[in-house]
Amino acid sequence: MTLSIDDIRAAAGRLSGHIERTPCRHSRTLSEITGADVWVKFENLQFTAAYKERGALNTLLQLSDNERGRGVIAASAGNHSQGLAYHAARLGIPVTIVMPRGTPFVKVQQTRAHGAEVVIEGDNYDEASGVAKALCDARDLAFVHPFNDLQVMAGQGTVALEMLEDVPDLEVLPIPIGGGGLIAGCATAAKSINPKIRIVGVEPAMYPSFTAKMRGVNGITGGATIAEGIAVKQVGDLSYAVARPLIDEVLLIEESHFERAVALYCNVEKTVVEGAGGAALAALLAYPDQFRGKKVGLIITGGNIDTRLLASVLTRELVREQRLVSLRIIGDDRPGLLATVSTVIGQMGGNIVEVAHNRLALDVPAKGAEFDIMIETRDAQHTQEIMDALRDRGYPPRAV
Repeated sequence: MTLSIDDIRAAAGRLSGHIERTPCRHSRTLSEITGADVWVKFENLQFTAAYKERGALNTLLQLSDNERGRGVIAASAGNHSQGLAYHAARLGIPVTIVMPRGTPFVKVQQTRAHGAEVVIEGDNYDEASGVAKALCDARDLAFVHPFNDLQVMAGQGTVALEMLEDVPDLEVLPIPIGGGGLIAGCATAAKSINPKIRIVGVEPAMYPSFTAKMRGVNGITGGATIAEGIAVKQVGDLSYAVARPLIDEVLLIEESHFERAVALYCNVEKTVVEGAGGAALAALLAYPDQFRGKKVGLIITGGNIDTRLLASVLTRELVREQRLVSLRIIGDDRPGLLATVSTVIGQMGGNIVEVAHNRLALDVPAKGAEFDIMIETRDAQHTQEIMDALRDRGYPPRAV
């Protein structure tokens, strides 16, 4: 069983008019930050905010009348389920989705909103998939796999087809790997069009399933990653067989780089991405030497991130950049102390976000007081200037 460029072009023909042909735009600022010539494919602009619509719809359009009547089922952490549910509803096909516990609320809610029956079972994708297969047999449904299926891979490959139509001279495609469907389809399309293009897989360090399979070892997977969309314990056998000969390298990414990528897309491109959606940019941040000076195509694979998590990521980025800092100051417990400290911070252009006043800490003198003051600043240098000013006034702070 093989996948060809003709399969992907046929899928593009089926999908035409049913999905968004998302833009692939140059990012001047991300290029300056990473040192690469960065082009971004905005798949978060699909109706369900993810590329997964492509593979799901390509499969649905090839079902027999009998299969359509019986209905379909899938296991998914979110984006495949939304794409399948949305297009199945459009086509009048009943759909059941099994989602693992811990799937972001936004993905569960949106999947239900598209009319799917949602079953929450399993602690991860693999356990949810086992439940889905059992239900599939019990209800005589058609199983639509999120990645280990040639029709799904062909649909996902249309992403790279469009990118190379828009920017034919792309040199590198860093592509997220979960189960392997996206990279299998995109690598097939890209290498067929330009055999010299470099395909780089991107995996969470917590879930190195493709890397482990390449090395012939049983990789240790697990952990709470914000890139839950690619947190797959075992890559698909079929998607691996298609993708492996076409991949030049696979990079493992730590959580801090996923977080920074999400924050950069929000602050620079003014677009919302989920953890997995920022994986390609995270690779450029983690391994800048691999991409510097190259024309690189990044796929924003999805934008379905829980709003609370997005707020946390953006706030943590402020802390990481020392634009949000908590300063601890110990001084005499006398009237006007806090006012004096506040005045110094205000005169230096800092913004006080929060104040905690502690008189009972045993490492503070009985006639003293401890203040934790959270301030917002322009950058790390501005923070240091405020700390120096407080020290000069006799209130030496300590960052906590």
